[in-house]
Amino acid sequence: MSKNNKGLLIVLSGPSGCGKGTMVAELLKRGDCAVSVSATTRQPREGEIDGTHYYFLSKEEFQQRIDNDGLLEYAEYCGNYYGTPRAEVDRLRAEGKHVILEIEVQGALQVKKRCPEAILVFTVPPTVSELSRRLHKRGTETDEVIEKRIAQFQKELPFVPEYDYVILNDALEDAVADFASVIRLELMRPAYVDLSHLEEKK
Repeated sequence: MSKNNKGLLIVLSGPSGCGKGTMVAELLKRGDCAVSVSATTRQPREGEIDGTHYYFLSKEEFQQRIDNDGLLEYAEYCGNYYGTPRAEVDRLRAEGKHVILEIEVQGALQVKKRCPEAILVFTVPPTVSELSRRLHKRGTETDEVIEKRIAQFQKELPFVPEYDYVILNDALEDAVADFASVIRLELMRPAYVDLSHLEEKK
């Protein structure tokens, strides 16, 4: 029985093509996990709803969040900012949800700095050639983009020792089971285990 009702904060990183999205989707089926809605300064695409897909902010509003320490992490991509609102994560964790953030290395290390209790998980393919095969199989990107993704992955590898766990995604079902095991192990830490019923009564 848990004595700490606050949910875990879990960061999942890894190269595109390593099944992160599927791993997160499987964990969400448990009912005790959640993902937070990110904030961005880009314009909504057709069908996107503010507060559901993203929190769509102006650059001024986003800068205010930065200045007020309202973001756990943020980065700029193609002229737009993306970030993880602290309030959203705090609310979900207060409800007892284990919040999963699927973000890249730069953002993960920002989260760890602001929330030292965050659990960092990095998923890797069995080989670089297998990663290349998976990316080509998707058929959604050019050879040039795939080469850039692989090069980016190899640049991130030196940062893996900053993470708490590494999951090999050879077979997806095994990777999902390993990800679930991380949560189970973290909930065995003394901060989460209620031993009050074992204490000597005075």
